[in-house]
Amino acid sequence: MTGPGSPPLAWTELERLVAAGDVDTVIVAFTDMQGRLAGKRISGRHFVDDIATRGVECCSYLLAVDVDLNTVPGYAMASWDTGYGDMVMTPDLSTLRLIPWLPGTALVIADLVWADGSEVAVSPRSILRRQLDRLKARGLVADVATELEFIVFDQPYRQAWASGYRGLTPASDYNIDYAILASSRMEPLLRDIRLGMAGAGLRFEAVKGECNMGQQEIGFRYDEALVTCDNHAIYKNGAKEIADQHGKSLTFMAKYDEREGNSCHIHVSLRGTDGSAVFADSNGPHGMSSMFRSFVAGQLATLREFTLCYAPTINSYKRFADSSFAPTALAWGLDNRTCALRVVGHGQNIRVECRVPGGDVNQYLAVAALIAGGLYGIERGLQLPEPCVGNAYQGADVERLPVTLADAAVLFEDSALVREAFGEDVVAHYLNNARVELAAFNAAVTDWERIRGFERL
Repeated sequence: MTGPGSPPLAWTELERLVAAGDVDTVIVAFTDMQGRLAGKRISGRHFVDDIATRGVECCSYLLAVDVDLNTVPGYAMASWDTGYGDMVMTPDLSTLRLIPWLPGTALVIADLVWADGSEVAVSPRSILRRQLDRLKARGLVADVATELEFIVFDQPYRQAWASGYRGLTPASDYNIDYAILASSRMEPLLRDIRLGMAGAGLRFEAVKGECNMGQQEIGFRYDEALVTCDNHAIYKNGAKEIADQHGKSLTFMAKYDEREGNSCHIHVSLRGTDGSAVFADSNGPHGMSSMFRSFVAGQLATLREFTLCYAPTINSYKRFADSSFAPTALAWGLDNRTCALRVVGHGQNIRVECRVPGGDVNQYLAVAALIAGGLYGIERGLQLPEPCVGNAYQGADVERLPVTLADAAVLFEDSALVREAFGEDVVAHYLNNARVELAAFNAAVTDWERIRGFERL
């Protein structure tokens, strides 16, 4: 995959826009453990005069809370015992851009550091940066695309919340996969999302209906890994904001109902820092270079151990179902959508698509894991088995993905290669996050339990 990235908003242009009063607010944000944007809205003038170079503080608890922003025990980097001190959001000015759907607003993605300037090692963006540094040391660059699916509902978010997210009306009444007519009902919203993202520097390619009712996928052009992951965060947050402006809501959760879930397929390709196509070899099996074959072999060998990075919530695992287009088998194939890893493209565009992640994934962690797994294969010269031909769901002798968050957490904890790639502090931090999620779910009384037990048990 080759092509230019999206240009940022130039610093001199921001200065001009702030001076003219056209930009009065700059959002400084980072992505938390759950993949959400967190940060502050800063006066445009204050950002230009001070914050752009100095950074701005935020509480360290933001990387040590559950989904509800409740403080929870078990995190070494932030707790009541440490006093929940500050981290510093340091703007990465290469990510500066306008946010067209929020008047007078620009946004910049920040890296997290401590007061002494050392990195916050458990920050998702920092975790990915370290894997990209490993690639750079080998003269390699990763190009990545993420494909998020979502379901649109006719009710706005506050109404959806007030109803406990029950009884919502999807924006279509039937399967709308590739359907032009049924998707036209959503087109005013979808168009505003597309145009908004284009104005924010993302390169829109296509939108299509998906299998579930009200389900859509908007595709954006690949870019270098860090750029794509930053764009992913902006898109996911912005799509919700734009839906709310339309009086609608949308969800990226991996499994909203018993029908098809929301995926986030991730495409990865490597190239040399000189632009050379290191994955392509016209004389190799299936047009794959030996490096590419080892890269895919490494991903395949490490899928189970890294599943926690691809499927981080209880709900993630309900998406893994046979004959659902979500994978269950540890298999790779050539343009085979029943496999966890699907090799697609030809020549310099050849790449591997990981079909494991759902829409609830933290993209930085998932891409970091895919690169770490691929490097594991390259460094050891792993041999790629023959591709799966036919239905991977029916392979009796094929190893399977873990089926619960608890299983994935054990595999993550026990993996020497995960600890080697990510470090002990990162492993401990994200294991605690999984345990917090498990404890919260185990304490909850669900509608399923009430329906089964209220009268009949």
